[in-house]
Amino acid sequence: MEKDKILLLFPDGVGIRNYLYANVFKDMQEDLVLFHNFDPETVSAIKDNVILDDEITIPAYKESAREKFLRELICLCRLYHNTQKVKNTSLLTNWNWKQNTFSKKVFYKLIEAAASFFKKYSGILKLEKHYQKAIRQNVFYDEVKEILKKVQPSVVFCSHQRALKVAGIFAAAADLGIKTAAVIYSWDNLPKARMALRADHYLVWSDYMKQELQLYYPEIPVKSIAVTGTPQFEFYADEKNRIDKEKFYKRYNLDPNKKIICFSGDDTKTSPDDPAYLNDIAEELTKASLQDEYQILFRRCPVDFSGRYDAVVKKYKDLIKEAAPLWYFNTANEWNTVYPSIEDVKLLISTAFYSDIVVNVGSTMAFDFAMFNKPCVFINYDQQQKKVKDWSVNTIYQFQHFKSMPDKSAVIWLNNKQEIVEKVTLQKNCSPAMIEWKNIVLEEYQNASTKIKQILKAH
Repeated sequence: MEKDKILLLFPDGVGIRNYLYANVFKDMQEDLVLFHNFDPETVSAIKDNVILDDEITIPAYKESAREKFLRELICLCRLYHNTQKVKNTSLLTNWNWKQNTFSKKVFYKLIEAAASFFKKYSGILKLEKHYQKAIRQNVFYDEVKEILKKVQPSVVFCSHQRALKVAGIFAAAADLGIKTAAVIYSWDNLPKARMALRADHYLVWSDYMKQELQLYYPEIPVKSIAVTGTPQFEFYADEKNRIDKEKFYKRYNLDPNKKIICFSGDDTKTSPDDPAYLNDIAEELTKASLQDEYQILFRRCPVDFSGRYDAVVKKYKDLIKEAAPLWYFNTANEWNTVYPSIEDVKLLISTAFYSDIVVNVGSTMAFDFAMFNKPCVFINYDQQQKKVKDWSVNTIYQFQHFKSMPDKSAVIWLNNKQEIVEKVTLQKNCSPAMIEWKNIVLEEYQNASTKIKQILKAH
């Protein structure tokens, strides 16, 4: 008797860590077929962690002008609609209002003009129907449909709801009567109006995200939404994922007699002034003669390919130690072609375990550190000399996902440079509000792999 097959659709590399390094697809009775655009080296790394029965390359996808116009129009209309729903204009920062070329300026001005005619939600749903029709007219849809007919999976699982090509794949699966399940990739994704696909099952981190999905996409049946947690936080419970203390300190040239302040960088767009903030912390610690008590462990954003921190790290080379993320890259350095190694999972966990506190601009690292009851400092002041004139932390903390914070005391707010010594040397555990916030956003993450597995097995 032939086994059921699960088609694993991974449009980007980050899903490898979150789902293929975790226990979701281990010891499965079903055959696993990877549907991907990874290079052979990446596939080889995946096979070290998961037993694959087959792997198939996703055909080349070229988006038609009609598809792109409809997709972007839907996004902008939804952003306007969501802004009205939650009364938060920061949602509109998810739209790129500035275009570089003349043709793009014309294209997006047409979209912005057209959006004024679709203010009612019923109008947005009509656009969605037109988009679904458009993706089915692309040759990519026909190619994928033939692959699905040949493979005949019982279910298609996708690690990210946003990637463009997944819309056509899920459309083909739906038309062939194949069940589909998609993960909502992160806790901040839903208000951004970038849901590319339509699935039978939507897997969310928490009840908070389930309510968000119902709020922003009321047409999705409640029975289609499953609260599973996210398996990326399961790793923290396993002591095997902690690097031995002596090895860790030696590898990153850390002093075991000093406390560790972790500075975690954001990407260049999210926080363009991060190097200046790192410099501020190093400068203030030095001025207070605390360099013999504290050391800074710097972890940059894995997809930040710039050399923007080089000068400050060199300037304070005795104080700042860098633990570079252990990610795989191809020569293109594109977001969807990079992914963390299993060793980086251990590095991240060990960084949170051995550090005393983490400092950043609104990063999810707050939850990583909360796994070990470690406090988080959110930088809450602007630099006088800004890299990007209209960027501000005030915009960052207005983002809708921060509304999930039950109380401002969840994190320590660093409101100016003069507070650095006082705030970053506060040695204490997470506040009760931080624990509550973690529970709201992550909920029962401990059994995420099992819950996801059960949903896939049921279909």
